[in-house]
Amino acid sequence: MDDLPDFLVARITDDNHAYAYVADTLGGEALLDSHLPMLDLTEQLARDYQAMDPSDSRRVGLAYALRVLAQAYDQHPAYRGEWRP
Repeated sequence: MDDLPDFLVARITDDNHAYAYVADTLGGEALLDSHLPMLDLTEQLARDYQAMDPSDSRRVGLAYALRVLAQAYDQHPAYRGEWRP
């Protein structure tokens, strides 16, 4: 599970680059406006999880949320089946 936040942050970075390319070449501002805030919030959750003390009672719920969010990337070769909720 400890690798999952890093996996999510890497995928979000990839998505941010892809969306920036779309905006630059195709003028996809509406796409950016709707998706970037969600990517930013998902990245924040992943970083919060990494910074959280293992004894924090919220950690289990946040881990589940990250597993659910990571399913969006289940076709990526680095995705691990053990991360499924």
